Amino acid sequence: MLKKLSSIPFVGTAEQEAQLNAVIDKYKGDKSRLMAVMQEAQGIYGYLPIEVQNKIADGMDVPLEKVYGVATFYAQFSLSPKGNNHIAVCLGTACYVKGSGDIYNKLQEVLGIGGDECTADRSFSLTASRCIGACGLAPVLTVNEDVYGRLTVDDVKGIVAKYSN
Repeated sequence: MLKKLSSIPFVGTAEQEAQLNAVIDKYKGDKSRLMAVMQEAQGIYGYLPIEVQNKIADGMDVPLEKVYGVATFYAQFSLSPKGNNHIAVCLGTACYVKGSGDIYNKLQEVLGIGGDECTADRSFSLTASRCIGACGLAPVLTVNEDVYGRLTVDDVKGIVAKYSN
C-alpha cells in the first residue's frame, strides 16, 4: 500500500521543534540512528510531515530521499496525522471475504477522505489494517480502542455518528 503525504497543513509548536532539535543533537553524526530519530520524531508530532522529514534529513546529514524511503517502507511510520478518532478497518482474509472492503469504501465516502488520510478538522482518520485476531466477528473495524464486529455497510453511518461532535 503506497503511503501519501498529508493534505492537511503542518502545524508544529516551538516546544515540539525544541524536542526534535534535542533528539537530532543526541544522534547527530551517527547516521545509523536515523530510524531512532524518526521514531522519536513521530512520538513528538504523531506523524512525520514533510517539514519534519526535511529537518531530520538536514540535521542527520542524509538525503531527504533516504528519510522518505524509510518512512514509506516501514508500516510503523505515518505521513498523515491521526484524527481524534482513528478508524482502522481489518482487510485480513476473513474480514475481506465478508465485506470489509465495502465497509472501508463506505467509510471513505462518509468521511470524505481516502485511506491513510485525516479529515480537515482532525476528527477522524482512516486506515486499513491486517488481521486483528477477531476473525469470528468478521468483518471488524476499530475506532480508537473500541471494536465493532459482524458489520454491514449500513452500520457505517451510525458508528461515525457515535464519535461525531
